[in-house]
Amino acid sequence: MTYTISEMTKEDYSEAYALWQRLPGIGLSDADSSCAIGRFLEHNPGLCFVARQDGQMVGTCLAGSDGRRGYLYHLAVDPIVRRQGIGQALVEKTLDALKAARIQKCHIMVFNDNDLGLSFWQATGWKRRNDIAILSYDLVSPETASPC
Repeated sequence: MTYTISEMTKEDYSEAYALWQRLPGIGLSDADSSCAIGRFLEHNPGLCFVARQDGQMVGTCLAGSDGRRGYLYHLAVDPIVRRQGIGQALVEKTLDALKAARIQKCHIMVFNDNDLGLSFWQATGWKRRNDIAILSYDLVSPETASPC
């Protein structure tokens, strides 16, 4: 089957969120609210994409940049259409957009227990780093945080 890839818009949010909720290995938080993703898309124009097959959203890839490094988030492909090259095509489209923005290196964060995700990334040439750890700090407590 054929699919199309287009830039993600705010109007794609509901379908994208529903896809993310269905997939193991995707961590969702307040940072994934409609308002927060809308701000993310505004801040990162031309870096986030969706794949559609027969009018249905079957994949997403969000990317952002700090001007120095790129970061991929929520690469998601519906299990019923996996193994058709959709994930790889989304990644290539996203990396091409980052290259066009003159970003030279890209990172992705994958949960340690996401064996499927780790296998995908390593099979497509990404290198697992054991020399760094990701640390997080809440600027606002989760209980009082506003999604926007």
